[in-house]
Amino acid sequence: MTDHPRIPLAAVIGHPIAHSRSPALHGYWLKRYGIKGHYIPIDIAPLDLPRLLRTLPDLGFVGCNVTIPHKEAILQIADVVTDRAALIGAANTLIFRKDGKIHADNTDGSGFIANLRQHAPDWKPASGPAVVLGAGGAARAVVAALIEVGVPEIRLANRTRARADAIRQDFGAKIHVHEWVQAANLMDDAVTVINTTALGMTGKAEFNVPMHRLNPGAVCNDLVYTPLKTQFLIEAEERGGIIVDGLGMLLHQAAPGFERWFGIRPEVDEATRKAVLSA
Repeated sequence: MTDHPRIPLAAVIGHPIAHSRSPALHGYWLKRYGIKGHYIPIDIAPLDLPRLLRTLPDLGFVGCNVTIPHKEAILQIADVVTDRAALIGAANTLIFRKDGKIHADNTDGSGFIANLRQHAPDWKPASGPAVVLGAGGAARAVVAALIEVGVPEIRLANRTRARADAIRQDFGAKIHVHEWVQAANLMDDAVTVINTTALGMTGKAEFNVPMHRLNPGAVCNDLVYTPLKTQFLIEAEERGGIIVDGLGMLLHQAAPGFERWFGIRPEVDEATRKAVLSA
């Protein structure tokens, strides 16, 4: 009898999931590096998540990405949760270990920082305050990453103040919570401005925070990447901001998982961006 090694499988799980660009990204990398593996989207309803997640390793899956609405719930299912995933309160990358345990991590923060360093190479995060708009799961990852790279003050505004207060409680004294109506005034001397909300995304409400107080030269990043150049980025650029779109975060956050599953650290370059944008 011939012993045939299993072809490694990975996936992105969510509900819905058809919109995800992750299959195009990982498929491109698999082809680029000549790896015999597959990456597919799997739609899993919330009630089915605990049962179906446990079946994936038996089917040959080595891991998966996790997206809405499962990123928080997955922490209750995983056997091992990294400190940063626990602090953020969400996981986006799972590794199915050989000992049968599910290992959960969050690479959103590292992807966010890598995107800024790639597209705004002169960015000096420790040189001044950062403004973070929004207080959802993505904001928590961004806040954790900004603290890690030495940002001295984070001005946080969210339409629902309680969520922003919860981040202040979890992350400490560097977080200063402000009312949403004051968001424009927070930008005066900010070195970094991040939109983590869905405002400006295709099909969502328009971005409506005035940008007239933006500090020229501030690095401005929108986590939204549909459209690639949002109204927030257009207005920031008009006022002298250095703009960074959100696609790079998607690409960079995916690289650690790909490396763990398939054994090669993929390069995030212009060819990668073009492959995902043309999918």
